Amino acid sequence: MHFAAAVLSSILLILSFSQFNLGTLAWISLVPLLLSCRSTSPHRAFLFGWLTGTIAFSGIIYWIVIAMNQYGNIPILPSVLILLLLATYLGLFVAVFSSLMSFFLRHVPHQSSLILAGPAVWVSLEILRTHLFTGYPWALLGYSQYQWLSIIQIADITGVYGVSFLVVLVNLFLALLIETLTIWFREHPKIRIVSMVLPAAITTSLFVLTLSYGQFKQETLHKTTDQRNIHLGLVQPNIDQRKKWDPSFRKETIDRYLTLTTQAIKKHGPDKVDLIVWPEASTPFVFELENTFRDQITTLVQTHQTPLLFGSIAVKEITEQSAQLLNRAYLLSSQGSILNHYDKMHLVPFGEYVPRFFSFIDKLAHGVGDYVPSNEHTIMSGPHGRFGVAICFEVIYPDLVRRFVKHGAEYMITMTNDAWYDHSSAPYQHFSMVVFRAIENRVSFARAANTGISGFINADGTIKQKTNLFEKTTIVDTVKLGHDQTIYTAYGDIFAYTCTGFTLGLILVAFARQNKRQKNG
Repeated sequence: MHFAAAVLSSILLILSFSQFNLGTLAWISLVPLLLSCRSTSPHRAFLFGWLTGTIAFSGIIYWIVIAMNQYGNIPILPSVLILLLLATYLGLFVAVFSSLMSFFLRHVPHQSSLILAGPAVWVSLEILRTHLFTGYPWALLGYSQYQWLSIIQIADITGVYGVSFLVVLVNLFLALLIETLTIWFREHPKIRIVSMVLPAAITTSLFVLTLSYGQFKQETLHKTTDQRNIHLGLVQPNIDQRKKWDPSFRKETIDRYLTLTTQAIKKHGPDKVDLIVWPEASTPFVFELENTFRDQITTLVQTHQTPLLFGSIAVKEITEQSAQLLNRAYLLSSQGSILNHYDKMHLVPFGEYVPRFFSFIDKLAHGVGDYVPSNEHTIMSGPHGRFGVAICFEVIYPDLVRRFVKHGAEYMITMTNDAWYDHSSAPYQHFSMVVFRAIENRVSFARAANTGISGFINADGTIKQKTNLFEKTTIVDTVKLGHDQTIYTAYGDIFAYTCTGFTLGLILVAFARQNKRQKNG
């Protein structure tokens, strides 16, 4: 029974995320696991929770095998083992949640405290996962709701963690309700039904308040008409990852960018495109060191008198043994000069550097030497507003994006290369997280991706326009500038840390009650 509950919860969790887009299932995904927590010890609940998490994350991030095997040249067996190792680690967070819930179900007497304990524990573990060992906040539970805009507007106060809180709250209420009704039908103790009144009131109130707040915020944002605009053009070249760094394909790659950029500007007119954006590492060469290809790009910009933002490798330091590289975004003026640049701060393990403990594994990314991180939230400035740039996985870190906006960004651009993940669910999952970054900080987002998904997202999370995967195309749209600073932008993850404090306090109270019972027993 417990094994079946663990497997069922893991399947429901997998189906809740993009590309399946069955986010409704998230609201019941933890019910089987929570029901099993009541009838087993905390130690056994830990094991079943671990199993749930390991299976779920294996199904959600299976694309790691594709990236490592097909593009990283790592044999299939080691690739699968690395996936299982990561999934097992991520599964530990579900294991701790299950163990604590089993413990609380025994030692927290008040249903009102218990109904809030589950969501608080889950959020505490999500914020821990976001930061522990450089952090890996992929597939936080709240992301499953990226299409339900009314319910996720609360993120401008709580971040994505508030949505996770609400989803777990509903799951826990349903589990307690099923358990109570089962006992009621069997034994008819009226007190059991009465005990559910307060949890029902808490769950219903928080759900209705969240939904009402979301609808109010959407209506308010739609009525706002006094914001400035900028017209952005996004280039999606669809460069095969196998060819991307092949010197024999350099000219073909650059020609594709030049052609697509010219087409976009001519189609919409130079007055309708204020800034062209290329994806992460779009130039298959070091921009500041290779004059021939660099001159082609600057000539393009000068010809069309349109500024360009693009990704390229930069060299920080070269030694006899290796080179220290930077994953950089350059902003060129309409005259072709470098106005500014931003160097990526949060690097991807195995993609841009190899952790010391895994030095036996080659980097997935092609290039000599390790990438090194920057530590500056650079704000790009131009005649059309101030913006920040999040490169690739940086956009999945809520606090990192928040700091750009707090430092003055009026809109955000994220550039990436998701070609590593082929036709898997990874590009869909990656894109869905941008919706939350827009809502959390009430800024518009533009996303330029090599093979997709590129697109534009409004400050209320509305996806205005997006491309298909693996198509060669350009899209142009209007991006609104400016914002009213949100609670989340101003104070960050205060909600998540409050949940952590509540969880720690509840653990102390539960242990005190357990010790008291043991002394009296």
